[in-house]
Amino acid sequence: MSGDAVLVMDRFFADVLVVVHFLFILFVVAGGLLVLRRPRLAILHLPAIIWGAAVELCGWICPLTPLENYFRRLGGGAGYRGNFVEHYLVPLIYPENLTVEMQYVLGGLVIVVNFFFYFIIWRKIRRIKRQKF
Repeated sequence: MSGDAVLVMDRFFADVLVVVHFLFILFVVAGGLLVLRRPRLAILHLPAIIWGAAVELCGWICPLTPLENYFRRLGGGAGYRGNFVEHYLVPLIYPENLTVEMQYVLGGLVIVVNFFFYFIIWRKIRRIKRQKF
């Protein structure tokens, strides 16, 4: 493979990681909606919620971020400092840099939104159990 082809592939891998990262965040935040329709997805969604909230509340950087930066640099691009949320999502949502307080809010929102979804699921299950008796 030529050097240009390798650069293109590395950029492609970095872009794929951005998409996967975004879809994972979307799953963490709104996956409860999927669980409403397919309760068995909870086995994947609950650990994702824990991970997503922990990353935000503890100020960790998701392992996908350094991996994406690695492929960006291999592809001739520049990596970025900080985490995925700071680099891609915050500029879309907030005009200023991500602060610790905002991370707490984002982590709390993950928990609250999903608590709401699981509360609805719990009520649905209770209603079904009552109808059986």
